[in-house]
Amino acid sequence: MSNKKKILVIQKVHNKGMELINNHPNFDVEVTDDVSVENLKTKIKDCDGASIRIAKLPGEVINEAKNLKIISRHGVGYDNIDLKTAKERDIKIAITANANAVTVAEHVMFVLLNIAKRRELYHTTVRDGNFKDRNKLPKTLEVWKKNFLIMGFGRIGKALIKRCLGFEMNVFVYDPFVDKDTIDKLGGKKVDNLEEAVKTMDVISLHMPLTEKTENLINYDLLKTMKKNCIIINAARGGIIHEEDLNKALNEDLIFGAGIDVFKQEPPENDNPLLKNDKVYLSPHTAAFTDECMTRMGVETIQNIIDYFDDTLEKSKIVRL
Repeated sequence: MSNKKKILVIQKVHNKGMELINNHPNFDVEVTDDVSVENLKTKIKDCDGASIRIAKLPGEVINEAKNLKIISRHGVGYDNIDLKTAKERDIKIAITANANAVTVAEHVMFVLLNIAKRRELYHTTVRDGNFKDRNKLPKTLEVWKKNFLIMGFGRIGKALIKRCLGFEMNVFVYDPFVDKDTIDKLGGKKVDNLEEAVKTMDVISLHMPLTEKTENLINYDLLKTMKKNCIIINAARGGIIHEEDLNKALNEDLIFGAGIDVFKQEPPENDNPLLKNDKVYLSPHTAAFTDECMTRMGVETIQNIIDYFDDTLEKSKIVRL
């Protein structure tokens, strides 16, 4: 009988990651892109470890895997995994903590500038032959010296603050789990009262997990207290913003615009009002979709599995359940 560990790769990762485990003498690997519950229940049965991208991994699938010890998430969010079942089974969940911080931070700045500078409107005006109408166009916004609130100060938040300071913005941080000294050293100012803080912010960017406490955290009651030139960006998880409330606030000119990379339901329904709102800059959950980041994420996803069975997996990459 083989002593090799059996690994299921749910949704193929970058080739460099696949090479890493395919060439490893201690693992037998199977890849499946069929993410139906019935298929996953069959495929995962005898597995010691699994990797997963954005597909759902419900408890009924996890419970079929009697030998499962590690689930390696291709990304930093893990709300697609049944955490309760994983905790009950003492299965470790690892994330690609180091792979996407810079990439997502760059995406946030890209979205901010697109919205603030009204990129779509200005570009379309010239392309459609209406250059002569330039003086009729609404003015844009500067980001220099503006107040930027980072909500969630993990690796992405720490990468983002460097880019904000490069634009000479005033950076504030809301994260109950990060101490004031850490934020001060990186050039930010800690805020404890979110309701008061949002009233003076020009930009708000979300970088926290979706939990019972953060679900619908950004709602109409909070949005209506924000500045009219405020731009809100979500490259974290869709459920943190109440989408109907955001659409209402935009239509009532309560805030300037929004950048949405993630949705409560993905893909979003065609009748989701944000899809037709001209004040929203949309992307299909692709904040980390650079060639470089996809390579790093693929490698780190697989390396986390290898490190777990070598007993060398960094504790900072393991989700606290």
